[in-house]
Amino acid sequence: MDQWDDEEREVLMARIVALESEHRDLDDVIARITGEGTYDQLQMQRLKKRKLSLRDQIQQYRSKLIPDDIA
Repeated sequence: MDQWDDEEREVLMARIVALESEHRDLDDVIARITGEGTYDQLQMQRLKKRKLSLRDQIQQYRSKLIPDDIA
């Protein structure tokens, strides 16, 4: 699909905002956990993996909204 209609664009933007919010929340959780000193390494690894996954999803949605003209 070359062009997104307004409703589709709005849905994508809402999804991006939700993912960005979750990403920020994970930042806060990670900072709080690491600030406590001792923490579960496995839990931390899972949180960081989820955070990276969110970043990738955000990039994918953004690239759908702003397609690469070179391709």
